[in-house]
Amino acid sequence: MDEVKIGGFRIAFELKGEGSPLVLLHGALSDSREWRRQLDELSDEFTVVAWDAPGCGRSEDPPETFRLPDYADCLAAFIEEIGLVRPHVLGLSFGGGLALELYHRYPAIPRSLILASAYAGWAGSLPPEVVEERLQQWLQLSELPPERIVEALIPTLFTKSVSTDVINEIAVIMSEFHPVGMKAMALAFAKADLRDMLPTIEVPTLLLYGEADQRSPLNVAENLHSRIPASRLVIIPGVGHQSNLEAPEIFNAEVRRFLLEHQN
Repeated sequence: MDEVKIGGFRIAFELKGEGSPLVLLHGALSDSREWRRQLDELSDEFTVVAWDAPGCGRSEDPPETFRLPDYADCLAAFIEEIGLVRPHVLGLSFGGGLALELYHRYPAIPRSLILASAYAGWAGSLPPEVVEERLQQWLQLSELPPERIVEALIPTLFTKSVSTDVINEIAVIMSEFHPVGMKAMALAFAKADLRDMLPTIEVPTLLLYGEADQRSPLNVAENLHSRIPASRLVIIPGVGHQSNLEAPEIFNAEVRRFLLEHQN
């Protein structure tokens, strides 16, 4: 992995391939390793970059006061620092909300948006009582041993048909979480409400959701689809929240098709 300094702290990332740039933004309690299948498969035609967000993976922790605009400012500076020009931006779950905030603050940066299992922030997509329940759960889990987090959250990420290998892979990533990063992301997403900016999106936008997603269910997908002009909604049958891991062949094929349509 490579590293750069952004805003005084270290950001780690992986870069693979050549071609039009594609930036991959992972979900909370994860890092760039969740994109292994996309880095391997899409780098034949694209320059694929997966970062470890502040407070995740090999990147340094941000202040606990970090909120979604701060993550977006850091991401914009990261994209500039490594020399990417108008990249496609693909975000999953928290990463999808971050992609939206990046566009909100820096609309000239993304060439297109791919929002997988995404929310307009928890506050922008979920009822207030669900937001509060999730926030309190995450704050409590951040103080517990990793195995408790894995036990509590992995069943909400996949369907029961997912392979043991995939579960074990994401369990390792989640077990190496940063408590500060987990708290910062939970607080940032609980406050984020991006509904009002959705109609302002003027770049091509693909929405990718698993049919059986428990965390960002299809009503969330349909709401984003209705608000984002000319967006395309693709529902992957029979998979859950982590569709990039549970159905990588379909996920990658949909991403590739969209990127080839919108390279220029």
